[in-house]
Amino acid sequence: MKLETSEYVAGFDEALEMVLHWAVPIEKTGVERLALLDCVDRVLAEDVAADRDQPPFARSARDGFAVRAADAVAGAELVVAGLVRAGEQWGGPALVRGSAIEIMTGAPIPDGADAVVMVEHVEQAAGRVRMVAGRSLRSGENVVPRGCEARAGDVVLRAGSVMKGAEIALAAACGRASLDVFRRPRVAIVATGDELVGIDAVPEPQQIRNSNSYGLAALADEAGGEAVRFPVARDERAALNATVRAARGCELLLLSGGVSMGKYDLVEEVLRSLGAEFFFTGVKMQPGKPVVFGRLPARDGLREQFFFGLPGNPVSTQVTFCCFVAPLLRAISGSGEVSPRFVQATLAEDVEAKPGLMRVLPARLTSDRTKAEVRLVPWQGSGDMAAHARSNCYAVLPPDQKCSRGDVISLLLR
Repeated sequence: MKLETSEYVAGFDEALEMVLHWAVPIEKTGVERLALLDCVDRVLAEDVAADRDQPPFARSARDGFAVRAADAVAGAELVVAGLVRAGEQWGGPALVRGSAIEIMTGAPIPDGADAVVMVEHVEQAAGRVRMVAGRSLRSGENVVPRGCEARAGDVVLRAGSVMKGAEIALAAACGRASLDVFRRPRVAIVATGDELVGIDAVPEPQQIRNSNSYGLAALADEAGGEAVRFPVARDERAALNATVRAARGCELLLLSGGVSMGKYDLVEEVLRSLGAEFFFTGVKMQPGKPVVFGRLPARDGLREQFFFGLPGNPVSTQVTFCCFVAPLLRAISGSGEVSPRFVQATLAEDVEAKPGLMRVLPARLTSDRTKAEVRLVPWQGSGDMAAHARSNCYAVLPPDQKCSRGDVISLLLR
């Protein structure tokens, strides 16, 4: 996966394959131990094992009566011997033939019982119960066996898992008050361009606010990184060189703007002067064609550093981040799942073909229980941030192919 020429424009799938190729063996960040609730959205750096069987006892899945299934036949009356609630253990003798024990959801199954008949399925009178007509019961019904979820010592969470609500709950169930997680990789964000001013400035007619720096910082944080925003690099070689050198201490370098073919697009030139190796210098896609991916060598006590040169138009910047930067950043963060998340939905409108370019366009997915439908968001090009903010996904439209209403297309989730 090494670039043989000075310029190489890759196909969309080829570019993604290159990124994922480098993501697999990439060096992870260090490890830190955090309290459990501080681990939300962090990547687990250790396996978590069950400290006991889960569940630790056979338990009832329903409110009802613990019985021997063989006794629960139509017309048979069973004597209710007592009651067991969640958090209690049955303290009486083992269940015998012809008897039942009232039981609450989550309570341990008494010895001798092998099933639970739901309270809705019995008639009760004078301390006795019997199945309602037409109901039957089999052994094991409404019983959650001991250890069916995990046995003591089983790994229930693997290193590389992203800790969301379900994972936090599972770790808590295993008695883990703290966990080892990967440190967030530092992501250097450098916006370039003489036209950029701060977001609190009143721009001159020819100027724009530096929105990319903030948008990329938010995306980097969402993908598991720790954004480090640098001052705007002006369109001057020495200034850009100095800023890139200052950013070399971070695990990943993102530059926005300066990657097209203009006289003052200096990003590639400056990176080459620092010994950069380029894997691609463009991708056959819209928006985002000028995106650049490569690596700076280990030098002067600094380790190697992957970089992306992203287009300056804000929508192009965010699309290319989602397609290519996020997978690599998730890999550096230690995540076991780095690939972009593609899903499919039905197209709600006709879309004309675009020769030679994979289009990754802002779109809005709507869905109900039976149907997922997507529609392109009307936009004025890759600088239309308002249109982009109205989208919730990207429609991925193959080159040279007209897509018609009712076609199933791929979506890239944001």
